[in-house]
Amino acid sequence: MAGMTELMLKRSVNIKVIVTPRWKEETLQILQSQINQIDARTQQIDVQVQRAMTELKKQPASPQVTEQISSIQFQANDEKSKLLDQKNQILTQLTQVQTLEMEQEVNQGQLDGYFTVKVGENLIEKMQVEVVIRDGVVQELRGVI
Repeated sequence: MAGMTELMLKRSVNIKVIVTPRWKEETLQILQSQINQIDARTQQIDVQVQRAMTELKKQPASPQVTEQISSIQFQANDEKSKLLDQKNQILTQLTQVQTLEMEQEVNQGQLDGYFTVKVGENLIEKMQVEVVIRDGVVQELRGVI
């Protein structure tokens, strides 16, 4: 019985962008928008906590009310801490983008792509593929397609 001579496989394709004024501006706007969303969510948590506290303080003092207040504060602080971590990561990205040189290539992420490999071909070479983009337009395909 004869074996197969070719096989369809999936690979990760690296996407690189060339830094341009347009890309830099769009990326900075996206990051700033994410920061604004986090700030809005943090304010929303503060308002919700304030409302809950106001309602709980109207009730007669009891161990259950004290426990609820404590629980609400803990949950709010935990959520705000996670949001602050996200904000700090985005601020780091913002700083990194601001320092990028024009025409520099930077990794933008990965996409999955399919390819055919045949008996006798170099699988490692076929796995190493990059797409280089400038302002959304493919400039170059690198590697064995």
